[in-house]
Amino acid sequence: MRVLLLGGTTEAAAMARALAEAGVEALYSYAGRTNTPRPQPLPLRIGGFGGVEGLALHLREDGFTHVIDATHPFAASISRNAVAACAAAGVPLLALERPAWVQAAGDDWTPVPDLAAAAAALPRTPANVFLAIGRQNLDAFAGLPHRWLLRFVDPEPVPLPRASRVVDRGPFTPAGDMALMRDHRIQIVVAKNAGGEGARAKLDAARALRLPVVMVARPEIPARETVASAAQAMAWLHRTPPAERGV
Repeated sequence: MRVLLLGGTTEAAAMARALAEAGVEALYSYAGRTNTPRPQPLPLRIGGFGGVEGLALHLREDGFTHVIDATHPFAASISRNAVAACAAAGVPLLALERPAWVQAAGDDWTPVPDLAAAAAALPRTPANVFLAIGRQNLDAFAGLPHRWLLRFVDPEPVPLPRASRVVDRGPFTPAGDMALMRDHRIQIVVAKNAGGEGARAKLDAARALRLPVVMVARPEIPARETVASAAQAMAWLHRTPPAERGV
């Protein structure tokens, strides 16, 4: 058995530990969007594969028998490529994916299908907006009159005018995010429905402060088998016949 773990998330880190503890031969692949990835107990690979054909070739040439996609729920490109490449190479694929957040009592959410719709949902008059979507695709909000609060893992340049940048890495706490929003006089929060516990503090803080949230839905991924924990993924590995190595 040889496993390719597509990672970059808390779930991927848990999966890496489980694989290492079980003595499973595996490679942890980062997309390369984080400048300071956390250490992992598996050999690392950083960078893309060259699309579907490149990934399928990599799976065949490196003898991978299984692929576990534990990337971010919004990393749609690599997840779609993994579905197609695994089908082409005949390699079993499993998604390890955290459940999406669900609106609860006291939440004031405006659900939108994508980032363009999130930008359109913001008011036309200036407001203080916590744009909690990471550093990708911020161009969707260019040209709007708002004052932005951005939070990045790495000290990236601020790509929007009238923006304040905070460099921090989760998990975050509701108390900490409440203080952050008060300090910046936030009036609206824009968030991707990433799910999980590490980033939900901003939603708890918004509820407590009675702030509206523009919630961006997850992108659609082709059908694939999905589990929610590393333990379930290990059980899948043990019951799923491997691809023949080197074919």
